[in-house]
Amino acid sequence: MSTKALKFVGSSLDDLREFPEEARRIAGFELRTIQNGLEPRDWKAMQSVGPGVKEIRIHALGEWRVLYVVKLTDAVYVLHAFQKKGQKTNKNDIELARKRFRQIGGAI
Repeated sequence: MSTKALKFVGSSLDDLREFPEEARRIAGFELRTIQNGLEPRDWKAMQSVGPGVKEIRIHALGEWRVLYVVKLTDAVYVLHAFQKKGQKTNKNDIELARKRFRQIGGAI
């Protein structure tokens, strides 16, 4: 099994680098797991962003989210990384991820 490339869309890499160290470490581990064709430990589908988009849920020093899509055999695309501050995902975060999903050729 080959490891898929990891591609960051927009400012998602810079946003991920702003996570606290522990949350960043967990995110890196989970993204490596996905690159190797496995599922992260804690995730959910994000159909509101687009088909095939999933959210890694990180519970370390707050609530952190990484939205990604595995696009066929091409790569793992990280669409958005952010701190979740409320019960529901902020509408602006969903819209930004949706916009980036369209940028990589995702159809909603």
